[in-house]
Amino acid sequence: MPRLFGESIVLREYRWEDLDGIRNWVNDSEVTQFLSGLFLYPHTLHQSENYLRMMIEQKSEARGFVIADKDTLEYIGQIDLIKVDWVTRKATLGIVIGRKELHGKGIGTEAIKLLLDFAFNQLNLNKVDLTVRDYNKRGIRCYEKCGFVEEGRLREDYYINGKYTDTVLMGCLKREFLLLNIKK
Repeated sequence: MPRLFGESIVLREYRWEDLDGIRNWVNDSEVTQFLSGLFLYPHTLHQSENYLRMMIEQKSEARGFVIADKDTLEYIGQIDLIKVDWVTRKATLGIVIGRKELHGKGIGTEAIKLLLDFAFNQLNLNKVDLTVRDYNKRGIRCYEKCGFVEEGRLREDYYINGKYTDTVLMGCLKREFLLLNIKK
């Protein structure tokens, strides 16, 4: 898989030395509160190693990149295309910025735009979708900035911190992404 270079980051291959970076966030509720129910329980070192092995050996249905510092190639997070459907030309996006001190710095936006450009212009996908909890306001703003629009809502779909919350379904079409980037 090619490396994708942005202004401050590079999307690169997974490596064994990324294990420490993954372990730093995988059991941190400040980071995982915005992710799927897979992170409701603590993740063991063995689980993290298995995940990393699966990504390195490309034995997962997901295909993805590590989000790394452009100068040092140090692990910041990861961004993946999950469930790529080559018949319908669509995939689901998953992203995590694992280093909390880098939240809100535009890294997610830069990583998503790089990945969408790759998905639409290299893989010829037509649509990338995602789900986000409605309380993740920063995430929703980031996705909208990248060209995603709300396509639907699963009401009271997820239970966290003593209450039910909606799951927002968002999607970005190739033509919308290309039009958004032509205007800039």
